[in-house]
Amino acid sequence: MSERKDTPEQADFREHCRVWLAENHPGAAPSRLPQNPIEVMNQEQRVWLCAWQKKAYQAGLIACDYPKEYGGGGHQGFQRIASAELARVGVPYFVNVIGLGMAAPTILHHGTEEQKRRYLPPLFSSDEIWCQGFSEPGSGSDLAGAQTFAERKGDQWVINGHKVWTSLAHFASWMIILLRTSRDHKYDGLSYFIVPIQDAQGVTVRPLIKMTGETGFNEVLFEDLHVPDSFRLDEVGKGWTVAMTTLLHERGAAESAGAGGGESADDRIQALIDLAKRTRRNGKTAWDEPVIRDRILKLVVRLEALKQLGRRARVEGLIDHPMRLPLQGKLLMTEIGQEMAATALEVEGMGSTLYVNDENAADGGRWPLAYMNSYGMTIAAGTSEIQRNILGERVLGMAKSK
Repeated sequence: MSERKDTPEQADFREHCRVWLAENHPGAAPSRLPQNPIEVMNQEQRVWLCAWQKKAYQAGLIACDYPKEYGGGGHQGFQRIASAELARVGVPYFVNVIGLGMAAPTILHHGTEEQKRRYLPPLFSSDEIWCQGFSEPGSGSDLAGAQTFAERKGDQWVINGHKVWTSLAHFASWMIILLRTSRDHKYDGLSYFIVPIQDAQGVTVRPLIKMTGETGFNEVLFEDLHVPDSFRLDEVGKGWTVAMTTLLHERGAAESAGAGGGESADDRIQALIDLAKRTRRNGKTAWDEPVIRDRILKLVVRLEALKQLGRRARVEGLIDHPMRLPLQGKLLMTEIGQEMAATALEVEGMGSTLYVNDENAADGGRWPLAYMNSYGMTIAAGTSEIQRNILGERVLGMAKSK
């Protein structure tokens, strides 16, 4: 299986990325960053990360494949190169991950010309942060069960309801949101909007504190929020179709605008191996124990298989169903991440009870934090159980579960 090789123009761009990153690597943040951009908590973190994203955007490493008239680079096949080079050198993640990975492609595919020109450039530069309003207290993975309602009054919509698990809402200027516009139809009664969040009258953002002690997640309450009809994406009643575009990108089915950076899977598995090699127990290292070593090497094999799955997704003609590989990838990556953290806790033994900021904690307490965070990842963007149901029913054609 061979991937398409770089064209001469793409090879020049790859060299540009490498040279620029060598000269402009931001280094360590002034304070500890969360393990995931959706958990950025305070203004110091936000300001530093926004400055980094804006610099990378101005250098052409973000929105490479988007049309120039919408703030992009106007190329094709450049974003995968930029994302690969960002991952290779281990730079920090981009804070506007929801905007880059979900809002931007949804606006590009379903937005009006005016919406694309208005919203995309400040999204790419992180001048405006975005969040996502899908989940509700009574309908998490049951997306079609959304009940937050938008009532039409002339050329305005009045929104009332409650969204939850809304990452980055405390910083967000805008939210992509799925709303019920008719109670007579389940799927056709949904419409998709862009709504203001920051300082908007009728919007209340409340932080949710996780068991890790970190925030980043929020609940958002709408009480008579008025928005013009120009904030609607696509037609009334087409919200489910638009939401599928968002989920297609959230689950990794297509290149985003560049929601990259952060620690790679290769970096994490190497950190786990290093931890095992220096952690001593019973007169030897954890790496010397066959059971531990076998468990880690199985993770290495699974990560390599996942990497090859990604290669397969980029080869035309090898995908028999558009959602097979992205669903597999999302399911496997989150569960491998959870297993990796659980293995690290086993390696650490009693040391795993030491948490972040404890000076005696191995690797700064990253592994207990990663283990607790991992449960959120297996729930977000559809739980592992939901992913398996979709793979079984819609991809493999198995009987619907009861």
